[in-house]
Amino acid sequence: MAELTTSWLGMRLESPLVVAASPLSHDAEAIGAAVAAGAGAVVLYSLFEEDLTEELAAPRPSGAGLDPYLRQIEMLRQQVAVPVVASLNGTTPGGWTKYARSLEAAGASALELNLYEVAASPEHSGAELEFRQVDVVSAVVSAVEVPVTVKISPFYSSVPAFVRRLEEVGARGVTVFNRFYQPDISLDTLQVDRRVAPSTPAELPLRLHALALLSPFAKLSLGCSGGVHSGRDAAKAILCGAHVVQLASVLLERGPGYVGVMREELSGWLDSKKMVSCEGVRGKLGFGFTADAHAWERLNYTRTLHAGLPPGGGRPAGG
Repeated sequence: MAELTTSWLGMRLESPLVVAASPLSHDAEAIGAAVAAGAGAVVLYSLFEEDLTEELAAPRPSGAGLDPYLRQIEMLRQQVAVPVVASLNGTTPGGWTKYARSLEAAGASALELNLYEVAASPEHSGAELEFRQVDVVSAVVSAVEVPVTVKISPFYSSVPAFVRRLEEVGARGVTVFNRFYQPDISLDTLQVDRRVAPSTPAELPLRLHALALLSPFAKLSLGCSGGVHSGRDAAKAILCGAHVVQLASVLLERGPGYVGVMREELSGWLDSKKMVSCEGVRGKLGFGFTADAHAWERLNYTRTLHAGLPPGGGRPAGG
């Protein structure tokens, strides 16, 4: 049977299947079931700096706060024999570093920083936003001893350049991609519809493309989050360069024990290809084979559009 162990953030994991930050990690029993089924690590639900700011006028969600989060870290570290990664979603360098130290002290094996900031004013350029985010990551890396990984969005002019900057300031990993808040509108109530839709496998290709671009040059650990709903999806991400794949929606839909099904699917695919390990296939479909990734991108773009021509002629959408 193929070997599924992988290295992530300097930690050796028995499996590349990782429980992602989600409501699932509020439930210690569910986390235990996911680990028993083969999860290699657990990322806790995100701790939001806004939930900890006393000046906020709005009431905090039930259970929100630093102390419950620290207790959850301590409890899970005693319960499961896999790394427990804390997830921090902050807004200011001071807030990030303050809470990062507390999470490390509670026993977090690593920290995942969620970079979520929408440019809402024409006065703020993309360059300014990126500089501020890199500064935040640098501050947290300097404040803690545990490895720091960063979950980013796809909305950068150059994801590879931004990842390189994160690597330069000491980030040990990058996960692509977090899911931005994309509210719908209710035509009945004329209000914002804040329901969050689960991910689907249709979201995976965006992640695969980014991983394939990053894997040839990035020395840090790469994670895939969003759209992985089967062991074969996980295999695609690993082929493109992922060290781990993070699972949330599929486990919320099918239960934490579904990790075991995905593990068997991944192992079965490796065996069918006579591959002995995940590490042996990681990055095989990255862009490392070409000296000019941009030219290869353009070539694939034109080939894809031409292949999509309708039978009666005409130009496909996007052409």
